[in-house]
Amino acid sequence: MPQAQAVNPILNLVPLVLIFVIFYFMLIRPQKAKEREHQKMLASLDKNDEVITSGGIHGTVINVKEKSVVIRIDDNVKMEVEKNCVAVVKKS
Repeated sequence: MPQAQAVNPILNLVPLVLIFVIFYFMLIRPQKAKEREHQKMLASLDKNDEVITSGGIHGTVINVKEKSVVIRIDDNVKMEVEKNCVAVVKKS
């Protein structure tokens, strides 16, 4: 009866490393790029920008503070929200 050859233990790690590389390029890297783009958008917020919050509220920025923005939702209706809650700046 021939003896089975011993498999190198390093070869057992190859599929695991391959899975990690695939996850990095398909999930982690695009998410980091999206986060960088969102932070850049938040840093460029300015007065009179039309925005949509993560809660779905549409409004116009009337004041930008260090960590929050004041948006006008309707005539005489203002709301202060955290900058991170701004999801989209509408293209005018």
